[in-house]
Parts: sequence; C-alpha cells; structure tokens
Amino acid sequence: MRWNEYDAVLFDLDGVVTPTAEVHMRAWSSMFNDYLTSVGGQRPYTDEDYYAYVDGKPRYDGVRSFLRARGIEIPEGLPTDPPEEETVCGLGNRKNGYFNKVLAADGVDAYPGSRRLLDALRERGLPMAIVSSSQNAPVVLAAAGITDYFATVMHGGVAAERHLEGKPAPDTFLAAAADLGAGAARSVVLEDAISGVRAGVAGDFGLVIGVDRGAGAAALTDAGADIVVTDLAQLLPDDGAAR
Repeated sequence: MRWNEYDAVLFDLDGVVTPTAEVHMRAWSSMFNDYLTSVGGQRPYTDEDYYAYVDGKPRYDGVRSFLRARGIEIPEGLPTDPPEEETVCGLGNRKNGYFNKVLAADGVDAYPGSRRLLDALRERGLPMAIVSSSQNAPVVLAAAGITDYFATVMHGGVAAERHLEGKPAPDTFLAAAADLGAGAARSVVLEDAISGVRAGVAGDFGLVIGVDRGAGAAALTDAGADIVVTDLAQLLPDDGAAR
C-alpha cells in the first residue's frame, strides 16, 4: 500500500477499527426481536436483516429501514422519546440502551491489525479521522484507548448538529476530509458496511477500501469498493514501516 499518494485517511469505526459491530448487531437483535414479539405475526429479526437494512446507517434511519421492510408503521416521535415509547426514535433509543449495557459489561479493544495500521499511519504523519454513524463513537474510542489517533471524530451527533445527511450519502465523509484539510480525491475511505462503501463512492474519494467483516467481499465490491481486505494489517505500508 502506497500511503504517500494520499493526504488523509477516513475510518469507519465499528467493524473497521474496533469489533463493536458485533456489539451493535447483538443490541439490534435484542431490541428488534423483543419488539417483534409484541407486534405479533412477524418472523424473527436476523443477521441478514442487519446487513440489508441497518448496517452503517444512523440509528433512526436503521429503525425506519427495517420497519419499512416489514410493513410496520409507527410514529416518528422525537429524539427525546424514552426507550419505552413505540416510535422510531423510541426504538432507536431502546437499542442504544442495549448497546451501552453490552459495552459496559464486555469492554472493547481495537483489532490488532487495525492498531498496527494506525501506528504506521501516525508514524508517517497522515491525518486520520473517524466517520461513524453511531453517536457512541467517542465512548467506544475512549474504551479502546485510541482517541488520540484521530484529529477529528465525525459521529452521528456531530452530523446531526451540522445537518449532514448520513451514509450512504457522502456528506459525513466529505466534511471529515475537509476538517482534515484534504480533498476527496486524495483521501482514503475504509468501510465494512455496504452503505458506507456507497458513501465513499458517491463522494468520489481517491480510494474506497472495503473491509469484509461479514458483509461479503462480493457485496462490498458490487457496492463500489476498489479493493477488499479482511484485516487492516493487509494495508501496512509496502516499505515495511512499522511492521
């Protein structure tokens, strides 16, 4: 990998830098299956539903997408809705409660290969950013002890404050690149979600790397990934730096 051809590196967090995609998957499954039981007449929520409707999207967008696919209509509600409220926002907030419980109980560490790449890129002075749909990104980064690697963290809360559309729109990636003083053409996007890869492609980024943690190499390639890897250690500089 010739990193000297680029000015900035933009990482999705969950499933790319940390294995918290698994925590999100468990939280979504618990929330939706509990909810579907109360609705009745619905087949269980599965991992296939996660990849098709939820993965990589802002929390409330994921709720809307899944419920639409199941033909379920509920009120939109407000972001301040309590988790018990049967609204789009209420269900999204309920999922967040499940996520925080799992994270507090189990903790999180960065993938070893991801930390190796972060070390190598920091050694080379490449500016890095996190671009995550999750509002929990700062908590996850702190829990994993990797906050200091990133000059900017574009998470769901910041996106809402800045009125940026979430993935698969490219807005959050473009804003993060601009925050780092880089243009899209000389920035790299690393994503494990189909919606995130599509966002990178829509933003005309110089390189869009798919990270296959379960979505499938073919699906990531079909979404527009230029290359697909299974571990970020595969992207270490080709001059042997930080190996």
